[in-house]
Amino acid sequence: MSSSAPNAVLSVSGIGKTYAQPVLSNIDLTLLRGEVLALTGENGAGKSTLSKIIGGLVTPTTGQMLFNGRAYTPGSRTQAEELGIRMVMQELNLLPTLSVAENLFLDNLPSHGGWISRKQLRSAAIEAMAQVGLDAIDPDTLVGELGIGHQQMVEIARNLIGDCHVLILDEPTAMLTAREVEMLFDQIARLQARGVAIIYISHRLEELARVAQRIAVLRDGNLVCVEPMANYNSEQLVNLMVGRELGEHMDMGVRKIGAPALTVNGLSRGDKVLDVSFEVRAGEIFGISGLIGAGRTELLRLIYGADIADSGTVALGSPAKVADIRSPVDAVRHGIALITEDRKGEGLLLTQSISANIALGNMPAISSAGLVNGRDESALAQRQIDAMRIRSSSPDQLVSELSGGNQQKVVIGRWLERDCAVLLFDEPTRGIDVGAKFDIYALLGELTRQGKALVVVSSDLRELMLICDRIGVLSAGRLIETFERDTWTQDELLAAAFAGYQKRDALLNEAAPRNTL
Repeated sequence: MSSSAPNAVLSVSGIGKTYAQPVLSNIDLTLLRGEVLALTGENGAGKSTLSKIIGGLVTPTTGQMLFNGRAYTPGSRTQAEELGIRMVMQELNLLPTLSVAENLFLDNLPSHGGWISRKQLRSAAIEAMAQVGLDAIDPDTLVGELGIGHQQMVEIARNLIGDCHVLILDEPTAMLTAREVEMLFDQIARLQARGVAIIYISHRLEELARVAQRIAVLRDGNLVCVEPMANYNSEQLVNLMVGRELGEHMDMGVRKIGAPALTVNGLSRGDKVLDVSFEVRAGEIFGISGLIGAGRTELLRLIYGADIADSGTVALGSPAKVADIRSPVDAVRHGIALITEDRKGEGLLLTQSISANIALGNMPAISSAGLVNGRDESALAQRQIDAMRIRSSSPDQLVSELSGGNQQKVVIGRWLERDCAVLLFDEPTRGIDVGAKFDIYALLGELTRQGKALVVVSSDLRELMLICDRIGVLSAGRLIETFERDTWTQDELLAAAFAGYQKRDALLNEAAPRNTL
């Protein structure tokens, strides 16, 4: 086997991987120095498996790889990183109980005489963080205190430290603000100029058009296209990915908007959520927009009882009746479900089967006298596998073997088995491909036709504008404005997202002491 191009940094030939069934088949691909290769496809197409093989996390069943013209057979992620092949995964590789600085340099902490040099560590961390726009964060902050978006930027910064020849970015902008995305693109351009080869995995086709020179499309584990990016428009790429045409508009079906099902009044917690009030009606999708750190996830956690509010109430039904919610158990008892943004850490038991995960929230339906009926458990799981189009070999397949999008479907499927009147969705399509997104949109429409009240948090404004009846915009913890369908514009939504910070900064400037001569 030999490199197919004189400036090839990495080549794979005949790469395949089989778990319970083949997930990759006979992949041939060459990565050139200084190029961005876009890698896309539906969930379950094999993108993450291929990138993990290159990054040393997964051993291929068949095939060979070359790195800089030499046989490349990494036995671990560490071995790959020592050669300069780095991977930023959707599942963050950070330790929440350590500081940002310690996470950045965990494998190479500066020390003298056996003691960590805190001054040197802090200085190096500030420099690394500045590259990805994290200047405003104290490097001594615990990673667990940061939101998912900022954690993702820390993970990116960690992988840019030291020599890097190949950088794999798996859905790097899924939780980033527009400003952070631009900083990431600037960093990608600088890496290209240094000759770094980048594999950019994303479902956001407009991003791929901006940063990539070539595109590789996977479908059902097979490579169906490796072409210059300029040869395809978004519609053609979607057709390659899913094998069918998808419309640009979403028909949510005929729905009847009923009486208020959820009423939030004056909800507050610290400086994260400040006096937020709104209501959501039966059969309605209420979107919540805002920048990272605006308080969106924190608001959903308060409604769900995962955090306790300093003040305010959550009421259900019409007429509204205040619910005493002090824990998620209370919330579920009152008919409220939360589909979390962190499916790995909070939504799934990765070492358990699909059946076990879906059964978690539905034990009364499949058990008697404390014993689980295995047949009922499998039937329940199969019902959701069929309804959600979860790509799997059987209900017994481990959730850890599924793609990110199919894992998300398992989380959603668990709650669909319960008769919850209010469903809170936090980034429901994060890391999910175009085809699966439309499947989930259709599912949300079906839930509203059943009279459910839906609250959807999303970083994708176009997604909210596509599916929501109303959109409330959070900014610096406050609900700034609520827009009705057909009255909003993207510019107005963005302006509202910044408004709270501008007002807060203006108040801080007024309160700041002034020097006088």
